[in-house]
Amino acid sequence: MCWSATADLWAGLGITAVGVASLASVRRPADAPLAALPLLLGAHQVVEAAVWHAGGGTGPATLAWAVIALPLLPLWVSGGVMAAARPADRPRLRAPLAAGVATSAFLAYRLATHPVSAEVRGRTLGYGVDLPYAPLVMAGYLLATVGALLLARDRVLRILGIVTGSGAIVCAVLWGGTFVSTWCALAAAASLLVLFRIRRRPTVTPRRLSS
Repeated sequence: MCWSATADLWAGLGITAVGVASLASVRRPADAPLAALPLLLGAHQVVEAAVWHAGGGTGPATLAWAVIALPLLPLWVSGGVMAAARPADRPRLRAPLAAGVATSAFLAYRLATHPVSAEVRGRTLGYGVDLPYAPLVMAGYLLATVGALLLARDRVLRILGIVTGSGAIVCAVLWGGTFVSTWCALAAAASLLVLFRIRRRPTVTPRRLSS
């Protein structure tokens, strides 16, 4: 597998189209944030195509990529899973949501106060941002994203959690310093499962009141 501006652009456009279809298939407003996940991740890949064209560096495309990948994604995933869950299932999702809020706030502060850079490393991109307590931040990030999916009652979301969790391990082992970029690409492809989940959700029909 390799990445390039062209690969990111076409993959991003395709996944964005899936996100549009997923949103168009929403039957409950509470499912909308989760349904929009492929749209967000597809746009993220398109932004990375711009980072490739710029040759990395510290420009607007790099910052936009980092904002989506770092503070936005953990809050979006944990919040989207919580919103889509049944009320009885929400207590188990409080920990991932709390981790998402805390991790996103910390990462947003670091991006606002420290520069982020991108570097082309062969067929991948490496992103650099000054992060103290990196293992703790990564643990909170994965709890908010992978953890929220694994704790969901919905079988398709659990499968998505298994795929992204396994992918995180593989990307960390194979690509090390470019882990964030490669894992986000994998997560974008895996988010196609969201469309399947949205379309298979039964339509809720209101009960008729007997006279």
